[in-house]
Amino acid sequence: MNRSQSDSLFSKALDFIPGGVNSPVRAFKSVGGKPIFIKSAKGPWLYDEDGNRYLDCINSWGPMVLGHARPEIEEAVRQALSDSFSFGAPTRKEVEMAELICSMVPSVERVRLVNSGTEATMAAIRVARGFTGRDKIIKFEGCYHGHGDSFLIAAGSGVATLGIPGTPGVTQGTANDTLTAAFNDLQGVENLLIANPNAVAAIIIEPVAGNMGLVLPGAGFLEGLRKLCDDHGVVLIFDEVMTGFRLAPGGVQELMGVMPDMTTLGKIIGGGLPVGAYGGKKEIMDFVAPQGPVYQAGTLSGNPLAMSAGLAMLRILNEDPTIYNKLEHIGSSLAGGQKSIDKKLGLNHTVLQTGSMFTYFFTENEIRNFDDAKTSDTKLFGAYFQSMLDHGVYLAPSQFESLFVSTAIEEEHILHFLEAHEKSLVRVLEMQE
Repeated sequence: MNRSQSDSLFSKALDFIPGGVNSPVRAFKSVGGKPIFIKSAKGPWLYDEDGNRYLDCINSWGPMVLGHARPEIEEAVRQALSDSFSFGAPTRKEVEMAELICSMVPSVERVRLVNSGTEATMAAIRVARGFTGRDKIIKFEGCYHGHGDSFLIAAGSGVATLGIPGTPGVTQGTANDTLTAAFNDLQGVENLLIANPNAVAAIIIEPVAGNMGLVLPGAGFLEGLRKLCDDHGVVLIFDEVMTGFRLAPGGVQELMGVMPDMTTLGKIIGGGLPVGAYGGKKEIMDFVAPQGPVYQAGTLSGNPLAMSAGLAMLRILNEDPTIYNKLEHIGSSLAGGQKSIDKKLGLNHTVLQTGSMFTYFFTENEIRNFDDAKTSDTKLFGAYFQSMLDHGVYLAPSQFESLFVSTAIEEEHILHFLEAHEKSLVRVLEMQE
């Protein structure tokens, strides 16, 4: 494929932007080559600056659950534009958004809108600390909750992709207040709580992890966390920035029937525009200023364009229950097809999938936590990634990221993906010989 325009733009970007990108994982550093610069998207397809077309399996890292340029969402934004772009004052749409979120997400009684998932998780931790009067938090190795200082200890996503064990700029005091446990290890969590009596304010977790590749909670794991938090007076926070409204209208908590005390949200509630939210029990959220003493603010919070796009998105998801059946069919067809091709080629790589999220790991090991995920052969993944690009499929440029599909994917697109997958595996196997 000709990618001369993308290559030229990347060279120019290197002169003005650190690493040439505005988010580290976009740099293709772990998969080789240069990033592709996207010009437009429609339905299931991305189009780059050179006119190449790719089946999109990232979907803006989750929010484009209905595919790109969905007409109802485009129209909602177009109508909002005529009223101006931002007010820095309350609007009807943010009230409608808050009401809709509270009606859809089982555990959320009050919600505060912000501008990103990182803002949401940072604020949730601050509120949990204010509510409990405690300082420490527990997070899980390989989970990523944005680039807040507290979350960059043993983090997934771009931190894992680039092989960064921590990051300069995070103080030792912050690191000391962040305790880490292995995903799916209840005993490890209990040991931390016992070793730090009355000191842990919150446990924050991706209830279905998507930032070390897709990793699923084992039977009883989330229920066990709920009990430990109840027993030790700890606030349980589900980071559903990825999974909220994508795996079910009410997220993982609806699917699995485990209620957190607080929930962080993002991505889909902006319909693709920048947004985030955190919410939870009334008694906890009443600690947020101006109702309570914990301060958090944002000039663009509840931005009317993001609210318009998000309301259009959520109303479609809330009113059409068949959407999640279709997403499950697409996800299971892709993952199941990968397993069948593996068998045909004499491979036994691990494929994990739930709903519209899935990851193909270049390892035969069972994946239950970050250490398991790190057994994947990232060199092979890089070669596979480049081959999939050549065959017109756009994957996350990291072994340690979940893929996301949209309802715009039809049977012909599934076949396109699986044909590319088989050809790419054959190419990778030939490279090994």
